[in-house]
Amino acid sequence: MSSAYSLSVVVPVFNEEKGLEATIRRLRALQESHPFELIVVNDGSTDGTPAQLASLADPRMIVLHHPHNEGYGASIKTAVRAATGDCILITDADGTYPLERIPEFHDRMKESRAHMVVGARCGSDVNIPWVRKPAKWLLNILANILTEQKIPDLNSGFRIMDKGVMLRFLHILPDGFSLTTTITLAMLCNHYQVLYVPINYGKREGKSKIGPIRDTLRFLQLTVRTVMYFNPLKIFLPASVFFIALSAGLTIYRAIYHRFFGATSVMLFVLGIQLLATGMLADLINKRLGPRD
Repeated sequence: MSSAYSLSVVVPVFNEEKGLEATIRRLRALQESHPFELIVVNDGSTDGTPAQLASLADPRMIVLHHPHNEGYGASIKTAVRAATGDCILITDADGTYPLERIPEFHDRMKESRAHMVVGARCGSDVNIPWVRKPAKWLLNILANILTEQKIPDLNSGFRIMDKGVMLRFLHILPDGFSLTTTITLAMLCNHYQVLYVPINYGKREGKSKIGPIRDTLRFLQLTVRTVMYFNPLKIFLPASVFFIALSAGLTIYRAIYHRFFGATSVMLFVLGIQLLATGMLADLINKRLGPRD
């Protein structure tokens, strides 16, 4: 291995004083039987989190601080740059994820030689707030269509990833909660091996930082943008076909019932051709840039 540890466990925290201490103690207990590098990133917390981290200081734990709140994704990227492990496992400090399964996920990663193993929140005990379920379902359907793969959990915050692959995509990963969505789509669109393992998801300690409407719209935007980045024809081709078909339908309707052709049909046809040309040009640029390895 290239470092003292083959695994770095990353815990981004922002105002998590209610669940932080229990999470750190559980992780330290795991370090006794399955050594790993523990990195906690305090993302500009304004509650008792910094004081708790100071009281929990330990040589086996690296604590990094952002002077102000930069975002969930920014915290993970900070930790990835500082990590020495070959594998990066991310989890939360709110008590929702099954930390005792970290050794299992690390072993699965090594045995399967996958590039990412995701804890899919579809176990026997899953406590996802009902207000987030419709948006989560819609985003998963869209991502499944765009990637042509079944994604059991698009944005799970419990996953282990190959650090080298993460570094290749670090420049496109957002600073917000949509980092997990983006890295999932980036790996799938570039044909990296992704495995899904069912996990339980407990009730969180403290208040969730995810806004149901605001962050859902951001996830939706990022889903489309990420697929466009790696496979633009997935977006432009269906749109082009839609407008060309609409133009043809309107032309036939006008020819039968009105005996003349309107400017609207021509504009829709031109729009469809322009979208197709834009998509093909974007795809050509994408192919010329070659694989992002």
